[in-house]
Formats: sequence, structure tokens, C-alpha cells
Amino acid sequence: MINVRRRATLGLIAGAVGVAAVTGVTINANAAESAAPRAAAVAVGKSDVVDNPSLDIDAALRAAEATLKAAEKGGHRVTVVVLDRSGDVQVQLKGDGAGPQTAESAERKAFTAASFGQPTSALAGRVTGQGATLRDIPGTLFLAGGVPVTVDGQVVGAIGVGGAPSGDLDEQYANAGAATLRGR
Repeated sequence: MINVRRRATLGLIAGAVGVAAVTGVTINANAAESAAPRAAAVAVGKSDVVDNPSLDIDAALRAAEATLKAAEKGGHRVTVVVLDRSGDVQVQLKGDGAGPQTAESAERKAFTAASFGQPTSALAGRVTGQGATLRDIPGTLFLAGGVPVTVDGQVVGAIGVGGAPSGDLDEQYANAGAATLRGR
């Protein structure tokens, strides 16, 4: 990704090259970049930094594979999504024959579980009523099938499943995947 300073520098260079081409002037392409001020690294104290543990990729893959196997054993075609603590997708496995809607629902269920630190089935009953509710938060889905993954009570990720005939089954499969992470 090009940072703003580099983008501005490249823009200046491109503009200078265009002017040089029209006027016949020769330019040094490195002159604009070397003239740009450089930002110094800033050291911060450890008290200014937070520790944000998250599932590692091996654990996420292991949980996703176990979840998908549990669903296949149950005869269901699902998609499994495992997110890290920040809500970013670490693993997505779409089972053979899983419908096109299953990926989004699995991701949104996992995001909801990671965001609230609770299974989505426990949250579903709390989004009733008129006016603004939890349902209005973008990216969430309050249907059973999302479970958080925790260590010492701290959320480190989440598993979401979409595609079984009921949310209860989706959640059962997500729990099967999460169970493979316990005791290791």
C-alpha cells in the first residue's frame, strides 16, 4: 500500500515528468523524494500498548475443519467462518453443496459472537422491541450459529456456521469445532 507521503511524492514526480516532457527539461526523479521530510520513529512506553490475544491460524484452521466435519457427519452442507478477536476472517470453509447465502450468514454470526462475547442464540432474544435495537449494528446477525472462543474469559475469536436447517444445528456444529480447542 502506498502511504500518503509517497503518493504525494509520486504525484509531484509525475507532474514534473509531464512538464519536462513538454518543455524538454531534464529532471532528477530522486530529487523530489529526497527533499521530502522523513518522520522519525516514536518510542512509547509499554503502558501505552494493549495486549490483544487472538487465535492463531493453526487453531483457527483446526476448529474450522472440525466444525465442517461435524456438519458433514450430520448430513448438512454448511459454510464455517472463524474470526480473530478483531473480527477479521482467519478461515472460511465452504462445504460441498453449501448455498451461496451460507458464507455471509456464517461470517455475520461469528462477528456477532466475537463482538458480544456470547453465543448468538443467547443474544437473539434481546433484540426485540421497537426503535433502535442491537439488530441495527452493521454486520451482525442474531440467529443461532455463532459462538465465541475464549481463554480465561477473554474473547480470542469466534466460529460461525450457516446452512444447516436450523440455527440450533449450526450452533451445535460451531461448538464441536470450538471443543477441539479446549485442553490443548
